[in-house]
Amino acid sequence: MPDPSTYRPAVGSIPESPGVYRFRDPGGRVIYVGKAKSLRQRLNSYFADVAGLHPRTRQMVTTAASVEWTVVGTEVEALQLEYNWIKEFDPRFNVRYRDDKSYPSLAVTLNEEYPRLQVMRGPKKKGVRYFGPYAHAWAIRETLDTLTRVFPARTCSNGVFKRAGQIGRPCLLGYIGKCAAPCVGRVSAEEHREIVDDFCDFMAGRTEQMVKRLEREMAAAAEAMEYEKAARLRDDLGALRRALEKQAVVLGDGTDADVVAFAQDELEASVQVFHVRGGRVRGQRGWIVDKVEAVTTGELVEQFLLQVYGGVDEQTGVGEAGEAVPREVLVPELPDDADVYADLLSELRGSRVSLRVPQRGDKRALLETVERNAKEAFARHRVKRASDLTARSLALSELQEALELPDAPLRIECIDVSHVQGTNVVASMVVFEDGLAKKSDYRRFSVTNGTDDTAAMAEVVRRRFARHLKEEADRRDEQGVAAEEGRPRRFAYPPNLLVVDGGAPQVAAAARSLDELGVVDVAVCGLAKRMEEVWLPNERDPVILPRTSEALYLLQRVRDEAHRFAITYHRQKRSTGMLVSLLDDVPGLGETRRKALMKQFGSLKRLRAATVEELMAVPGIGRRTAEAVQAAVAEPAETPPAPDAASDDVVATTTAPQGPADRGTPRPDAGATAEVGRVAS
Repeated sequence: MPDPSTYRPAVGSIPESPGVYRFRDPGGRVIYVGKAKSLRQRLNSYFADVAGLHPRTRQMVTTAASVEWTVVGTEVEALQLEYNWIKEFDPRFNVRYRDDKSYPSLAVTLNEEYPRLQVMRGPKKKGVRYFGPYAHAWAIRETLDTLTRVFPARTCSNGVFKRAGQIGRPCLLGYIGKCAAPCVGRVSAEEHREIVDDFCDFMAGRTEQMVKRLEREMAAAAEAMEYEKAARLRDDLGALRRALEKQAVVLGDGTDADVVAFAQDELEASVQVFHVRGGRVRGQRGWIVDKVEAVTTGELVEQFLLQVYGGVDEQTGVGEAGEAVPREVLVPELPDDADVYADLLSELRGSRVSLRVPQRGDKRALLETVERNAKEAFARHRVKRASDLTARSLALSELQEALELPDAPLRIECIDVSHVQGTNVVASMVVFEDGLAKKSDYRRFSVTNGTDDTAAMAEVVRRRFARHLKEEADRRDEQGVAAEEGRPRRFAYPPNLLVVDGGAPQVAAAARSLDELGVVDVAVCGLAKRMEEVWLPNERDPVILPRTSEALYLLQRVRDEAHRFAITYHRQKRSTGMLVSLLDDVPGLGETRRKALMKQFGSLKRLRAATVEELMAVPGIGRRTAEAVQAAVAEPAETPPAPDAASDDVVATTTAPQGPADRGTPRPDAGATAEVGRVAS
């Protein structure tokens, strides 16, 4: 563990100017980015007595091996540089705004020719406008069901939209008036976009104009004695008013604001935001963030403003977190540089933004409501955190003791091989850090040389750690610009423990590959399915972990996740292989058109379900070729059994015995551990 005093800058070498600093680990990766009005004052605080530091700060400075800084001219420049570096390097110890749950949003795909209204989760995309987030997906669907009566915009998927255009007939929503049916040309792309724009205006809070317009149109239709049109407009008005009634009015002056509140302890903080548009609560969102330092509420406000609004897209005015900058941001405490942040938000919005603490009235009452929500969410998280941290810490410490590791295995990688009798051999690598899956580091391999489990395992381990050694060499090379800048590399971070799915042969193959490469600082073990034994290299007997131990549960979760990831890739590759082999026999179908079919449909199942017209929609495919493709991929018809020779009335059938592949392997009795082995208790 590095000692902070070993890399402390010389006294007087740190400037007193404002700037941004970076801490790096021994591997050169950036693990923390911060900004300061005075770099000297801030950095010196990290090299005080380690025992007196905040727990997360102490962990950070003892993990780091060096620190560097960049001087900037103004505090706004420091804010922008800090945000860019956090985005680029994804430092391990910086505050990360992760949702306490995956909130759905109502998304409008403005980047498409015919925009679509849909429920969307996950990371936000450019060119898509978001409303919400909502607490439940059914709330979005209920809103859409009400509003598509007034704004008949497209809600179908791309496949349904394309198929309707090919057959010249809209879906059910087009017949009942809840879609303008642009798929069959009932409205043009420009007319459909006008409908979508009206929908966005209504959702953004411009409701009064829409209601008044419909009232005028209804009155004009009644005066012209167009009673059916007037009745339809009356029903549309009723639908709009029902949608508005479901959104509580909290600010009577029609304010557009985000109301932010926090609840915290020494290690983490809960953040809750109410998005108020047009005086109504349009959405609510929550995060749980780690605290690296003993920060005040004002400093939490700084981090919130930087991360939630910092990456606003200039075209849409929407940030990477999916939030547009409102006219007001109401917070419980102003940061020290409130004017600087207000100027930054105003620049992002394009007009003046007010950042303030409400003192009385409806806005103060709403802030107190948000604070109560933050406290309740944090209370639920602390209960969950206590149980999770205890179980994960116990699992890692049990693994360290049972496998006699020098340190707790904070990073575990697991490799699993999947194939059918040596064909379509693939492998997966999953990663767990601090006992939790890190899906961004998952990798999958297509194995070419390995024909059995051990050979495939040896090849995958060799490829994974050869890449690790290569990237380590690049990092040490003075010409390695990307490495010098500290960008995270895919394979440069080795695990503390490598787990393979299998027993002694697979473990021996993995250990042999590591020995050939000269990798000596990675522990290897294997988890055998039959008895859940843990095998170690060069050991005759396995380690038997207690059936109720947290260490065994963790290894099982890692192994099962690797198996799931591998089998998914194997099925995908096998389906693609079957598709290619079937299309090879179609006369007149060359490589270019085969690739076009595979790109369009992707799997044998989808290709079999396609009609001749859908096949003809692929470039270069005519009717005759489409019919030939359909015949080639069709499932073979079942042949009826032949009648018995002795009687025309009796059909002889034979039932094949159930093979091992068809029968599930029974789990052994939990007490059946009579095999000789080292018992780790």
